[in-house]
Amino acid sequence: VQLQASGGGLVQAGGSLRLSCATSGRTFSTYATGWFRRAPGKEREFVATISWSGTSTYYADSVKGRFTISRDNAKNTVYLQMNSLKPEDTAVYYCAASRASGPLPRQEFTYDYWGQGTLVTVSS
Repeated sequence: VQLQASGGGLVQAGGSLRLSCATSGRTFSTYATGWFRRAPGKEREFVATISWSGTSTYYADSVKGRFTISRDNAKNTVYLQMNSLKPEDTAVYYCAASRASGPLPRQEFTYDYWGQGTLVTVSS
């Protein structure tokens, strides 16, 4: 499974961006998919995740109510709609896919495949 993240860019505080994670591989629709981010000088952190069916989602407290994760399995794509962006959302955003079953995965080690990252910069 290969993942390609896109959609990053420069936006003013309060603005919006939509990230996309396009994938290859016939089994992608059976994997939970998540977004992580790494801000300058910080460790990578969990942002959001979605079940393979799209019926379950989970968000980090820092983005809850502002970000929405969704997926279109027919297009093998997962999205992260980011609204009300803040300067502290500035980071490289990564998408990842997990073969794990059970509760939605939130930790890096539970993800098996990673994209290359896309940079989001929020100016104040």
